[in-house]
Amino acid sequence: MRAFFEGIEDLFVNSLFWPFDFFRFMENWWASNAFNWLLAIIGFVAMIYWLLELKKFNDAGEEDKSITAHDYL
Repeated sequence: MRAFFEGIEDLFVNSLFWPFDFFRFMENWWASNAFNWLLAIIGFVAMIYWLLELKKFNDAGEEDKSITAHDYL
């Protein structure tokens, strides 16, 4: 079991987080913040897209909102 968790550690530390190590060693505040803002903007755009899609399906009236629409209700 120990090897399993060490494998997960190796995956994240040595593979998935290498861009963050690059920014840490670069010691450039602007580049680090630009990367964080880029990720935040991508997240906001994805959220807005998803909310607009939900509104589109809600306005179309295709969903059955009656109380017997689902067995668990």
